[in-house]
Amino acid sequence: MPAPDRPSRTESGPALVAWSQAYPQWASAGVLLAGWLLVTLGLQPPSAWVGLACQALSGALLSAWLRLPSWWLAINAVFPAALHGAVALHWPPIVFLGAFVALALVYWTTFSTRVPLYASGPAVWDLMARCLPVRPGARAIDLGSGLGGLALHLARQPGAPVVLGLELAPLPWLWSRCRARWQGSACRFLRQDYRQHDLSPYDLVLAYLSPAAMPALWQQLAAQLKPGACFVSCEFAVPGQAAIALPGSGLAGVPPLYVWHMGTDGVLAAGMGPDLTAVFWEKLSCS
Repeated sequence: MPAPDRPSRTESGPALVAWSQAYPQWASAGVLLAGWLLVTLGLQPPSAWVGLACQALSGALLSAWLRLPSWWLAINAVFPAALHGAVALHWPPIVFLGAFVALALVYWTTFSTRVPLYASGPAVWDLMARCLPVRPGARAIDLGSGLGGLALHLARQPGAPVVLGLELAPLPWLWSRCRARWQGSACRFLRQDYRQHDLSPYDLVLAYLSPAAMPALWQQLAAQLKPGACFVSCEFAVPGQAAIALPGSGLAGVPPLYVWHMGTDGVLAAGMGPDLTAVFWEKLSCS
């Protein structure tokens, strides 16, 4: 009777893939739980430092076994010592609860979306503003709008289209809405996961997400963008897809801004399209 198939050592099983893509921080929790169980069972290490070293080594090895990104090895190795140091400060529990709540409201579902809070600056905003469509009734959307700086800047441009910012984390979303109201801006902010939002009505889609989010976003854009629409990604290209950076980006202090254009044939390809090409060529030729 032939032996059952087994996953190869170079190919992760479903459980490992799920951990690697969505819940890498559970590696730290698992190591801490194992340490607690050993102490509870009376298997205490000779000293606290030996116990912390064993937990750090276990966290790094577990991260490597799960094939997590390299930075998770350092995080899981340092986390036990950081937790031990925090407990040694003897702060009241309300301090840690308050820190946890604040971080949860800011980062929210980062553990599953793998999209942290990135902040762009005025140099990026100015380049993005050149991409705004000038057609009547045009619409632009900022995926993961954070604190709202980019979306509010775009909405202030002369003849700007309707601008919508999507943000899932409660605190940045609330801060963005308050800023828009204080400034009397026509920009709107919606608390929603961009993966659940229909992108077909928009002429310009902007994003500053993370490398982990780009493949799924590419599939969504390729299925939903209408002909003539543009997608601009700050800093992160799409793995396996050709990319063209906007002129003026990728310089000192300015991350590359990659742009794709949906053609009339329904293919999302690298390039600015005729409208943006004309705009950037005119700007550059006059400088």
